[in-house]
Order: sequence, then structure tokens, then C-alpha cells
Amino acid sequence: MMPPNRLWGSNGVAFGPDGRLYIAQFLAGRISALDLATGDLEDITGADSPVEAPDDLAFGPDGAMYIADLVPGRVWRRTPAGDYDLVSDSVRVPNGITCVGDRLFVNEMRMNGRLLELFPGGGEPVVLTEGLALGNAMQRGPDGNLYYPHMVTGQIFRISPDGGDPELVEAGVSDPVAVRFDRGGVLQVLSRGVNGVVTCVDLFGSGGRTEKVSNVAGLDNAAFDAENRMFVSSFSTGGVLELHPDGRTRELVPRGLSGPYGITVDLHGKVHAGDHYRIASPPDPADELLHFVHGIVADGDLLHLTSQYGQVKTYDRGSRQVRTRASGLDQPLGLCVRADGAILVAEAGAGRVVAISPDDTVTPLVTDLGHPVDVALDASGRLYISDSDRGVVVSSGTVVFPGLDSPQGIAIRGDELFVVEAGTRSLRVLDLVTGSTRTDITDLAVGTPLPRTELFTNGMPGVPQRFAGLAVAPDGTLHLANDGEGTILSLLEKPDEHP
Repeated sequence: MMPPNRLWGSNGVAFGPDGRLYIAQFLAGRISALDLATGDLEDITGADSPVEAPDDLAFGPDGAMYIADLVPGRVWRRTPAGDYDLVSDSVRVPNGITCVGDRLFVNEMRMNGRLLELFPGGGEPVVLTEGLALGNAMQRGPDGNLYYPHMVTGQIFRISPDGGDPELVEAGVSDPVAVRFDRGGVLQVLSRGVNGVVTCVDLFGSGGRTEKVSNVAGLDNAAFDAENRMFVSSFSTGGVLELHPDGRTRELVPRGLSGPYGITVDLHGKVHAGDHYRIASPPDPADELLHFVHGIVADGDLLHLTSQYGQVKTYDRGSRQVRTRASGLDQPLGLCVRADGAILVAEAGAGRVVAISPDDTVTPLVTDLGHPVDVALDASGRLYISDSDRGVVVSSGTVVFPGLDSPQGIAIRGDELFVVEAGTRSLRVLDLVTGSTRTDITDLAVGTPLPRTELFTNGMPGVPQRFAGLAVAPDGTLHLANDGEGTILSLLEKPDEHP
């Protein structure tokens, strides 16, 4: 239903000395280079790179690449020869990074964050200012000052590279995520909302302020080439697009899914996926930006969601309102809805399944599990749970499907239970009547289980703990979240295959 994703989210972008556009992929933990003429995409950092979660990048005058490695809190220098030097490990949640000549500056994406000058050749960081309300992509302006956003307050500030008091430049900008200047010196502020708004302020000319709407959800960053063409990235959908002055776009790298993780099908047969930064409902482009969505299940016109922040929420597609049902859970993942309206949630970090009643009361339902990933109910209301640590599917305290390698998403169709076995990248099937098992599909592009890393750093989300979801449509078609390549598969039954 979706082609493989070429970029797992696109964050910081910058032109390198070779003329290619370099793209930081926070979720994938790598940096790629795009040839604008040919469309060729090359991975620059690989498995041997020390960079874990690159969010922004910049180039120095000697061709060295400087990388803000957000989750571990490090800043790296990559030489033109491909060697890495650690510039600093004392910046908390480093994000916006820029070079002013041979000087290097970085800011922090946290409340009361700092803007610092770092010294690749050695020396203690110098703090230019504090009190940033989530800093992000910044740049030197035509006047020599550094310009940077406060994402939370909707303000743009500037400060001298030598320090001093910050000056408010612009206010009332919705969710500003990046500050860039075009070749004519016009300030361009990207907003990270669903409409992809760019606010243009002619600070050094007329002083006028205009907006262009790109309809690119989750704008993250931008770079201008020598011809003043503007290229933008999206943290939520990936891809790279050229953005024209009138808001029209030209896609160079197609957008795609950041996961997908949980998956569900509503009563009308429409597929919805929990895609980390959004609810993705392909092929509908009007996705909802709801950050850190993992598990998802349809319930009439409602979608129930689990969040990496430990929340369970209900999204009303009609009113587009979000209601928080539970908070403080430890890594909630898959979920389902019981006949009485209760939401059953696999709380992976706590090793249990909880029930959330219609009045939002949270009650432990099943405890003493290893790492429960997904839950499903059969026609009689019996609950089944996949436990990736123990390699089993359990029901009523009994192991019903043993010997699995990292089972994740599960779904029930009639008398058959389907489970995604991530360790072997296969779809396994259990006959609930006879107890017989089989393997239906092998070589799925599901992601192998990730190590259990810290989900948060300084209050900000880290790299997600992914899982491959599975769902049954009203017509019986199975849908699978192929999270290893960013696709959604519709698995069509062959009636004569299993007489």
C-alpha cells in the first residue's frame, strides 16, 4: 500500500562542498547525500559510524561536517576523509548547529536551553545565552548575528556570535522549527505543523511579512542552492522537496512512512498506522500530526493510540479532538477494544496488560509478563498476548504458541491466530482449534528488534522502540506494518492454499 521509504524522516539538510544535499535522518541514525541532478541517494554514515541520532548538520570552510547527535548529547566532526572526532559530549540535546567561518555554534532543544560556541581544536564551550525554549535550526544573518527559534514560544531571536543580550526579532510564528536566509537575505522561518507554513520576513528591506503554505506536514529544515532554490525536509514524512516562492512543491525524494508500527482497519476498510510522528492513513495525504504514536486501534469513528510518552489517547476523527485516557504507563505498545468499551493495552516496560475503562480507570489485567508487545481478542472475548522476551503467545495464563523468536503484532481471523515473528521475519499462524502451526510468509521486511535504549534524554524523546503491527480488515484481508522498509502490506488469502 506504500512504497519503501528512502529516508526515515529527513531532518537537518545542508549543501556539502561537492554540491550534494546532505540529509540527517534522526530515526534511522544515519546521514545521506542526495545528488539533485540524478536523484541518487548515498548513505554517508553507516553501521561503523559513532553517530547515533543525527538531527542537524553543518559544513566548515575546510569541508568538515559537524553533526548534532541529539539523543546521546554529542557533537561530532567528520573529516572529508571520513574520520570522526568528538567535539563535545557536554551539550544536552544538541540540535541547531551552524558554522560562522571557522567558528562552530550549537543550541539545545530543551526548556532553558543554551546557545554555545564549541571549539573543535579543544577548549571549554562558551555559553552565549541561556533560556531557550527549545532551540533548533539556526543560521548567521546578513548582519552577522546568529538567528534562532524558540519553538515553544513562537519567537525568533538574534545574538552576536561574540555574545551579549539576545534581541527579539519576530513573534507570533506558529511552531517555528528552523530559521534560514535565502540568497537575497530574506528571513525564512519554517513551522512544523500539518500545513507546512513558511513565514518570510524581509528584515533588511521593506520589513514586510508574508506566508507561503507548502502543505508539507512536519517541515524540519531547509537549504538554498546557488540559484536560490529552496529545498525542504520533513521530520514526519521524510523526503526532500523543492519549495517554490508561491508554495508549490516538486518532490525529489518521495515522502513515506517513519515506521509504521501499530496498524488498524476501520469499519469502512480504511487502514490507519501509528507512524511515530503522526497517524498515517494512506493514501490520504491529510494525515494527523500526533507525536510519538505507536499502537493504534479503530473503534467506530475513534482511534485509540499509545504514545512513547507513556500515554493512551483517543482521537475523534470527526471532531479532530484528542482525549488523554491514561498517563505514566511504561512503554505502552499494542492495544485492542473489549466489548464493554474497555481499552486493553500491552504495557511492555511493566510486563503487564492493563484495562482502561470508559471512565478512564486503569486496572491491571494480566501481570508477570516479560515484554508484552501486542494484544488481540477472539470472537468469544478471550485475550491473547504476544510476549517478545519469552518468545510466546499466551492466553488465560497458558502458553498457546511457544517457540517464537521475538513475536510482535498479532491478529485473529476466525479460528486462526496470526503473529509477526520479527526474529525470523516471518508470518506464523496458529490454528486455535487444533493447535497446529505453520509459516505463511518468510523474508518480510520487518525490523529486527532494537536494543532497549533510554527512551528519553533530558525530557525529550529518544529513538523509538518499534514493532511490526498486524490487523484484519472487515473483509478478512490481513494488513501488516512492514517497519523494516516503511511499507504496509495487504496480505491476500489464496483459498486453495490451505484446504
